This record gives sequence, structure tokens and C-alpha cells, in this order.
Amino acid sequence: MTYVTCPPGDALEALARKRAGAKLGWLMHALIYACVITGLTLLSLHQGRGWAIFPAAGWGAGLLIHGLAVWLLPPGGSLWQRLLARERAALQRQSGTRPT
Repeated sequence: MTYVTCPPGDALEALARKRAGAKLGWLMHALIYACVITGLTLLSLHQGRGWAIFPAAGWGAGLLIHGLAVWLLPPGGSLWQRLLARERAALQRQSGTRPT
């Protein structure tokens, strides 16, 4: 069974804001993608060529990766928490070995 720890008060609010901001950022990315690719497709069709598929595929791959990062690996998720703990431990080891 997996247990999710809830940060207290302010930390919970900060995490909620961070997650909401990430999701809003992805939605804006998707909206801009749709507008630009629509324009490129219309231009491509007007010219009688199908070149718009190439920027749509490339940018679409980036949008997909962005979406996976936002929707499947949210800040505060278990993978994120493990990576954060690993980085904290590495920084603590480094600061312990260096004279201050």
C-alpha cells in the first residue's frame, strides 16, 4: 500500500499552486500549439503541399513529453519526492565534506 504524506499548511498551498501552475502552463502550450499548427496547416494546404505535418509532429512530440511530465510526474509525486530526497542527500554529503 502506498501512503502519500501531506505537507502542513503553507507547504500544501505552495505545492497546490505549483501543480496548478504546471497544468495551466501545459494548457497554454496546447492552445498555442493548436493555433499555430492550424495556421501552418492552412498555409500548407493553400500552397498545395503537405509540409505542415513536420512541424506538427515535432512540436507535438514536445507537447506530449511536456504533458507526461505535468500530468504523470507531478511535483510532490512519489518519483519527484524520491529524486528530491536523493538530491538533498547528495548536497548534504557535499556540504559535509567541504570546509565552510
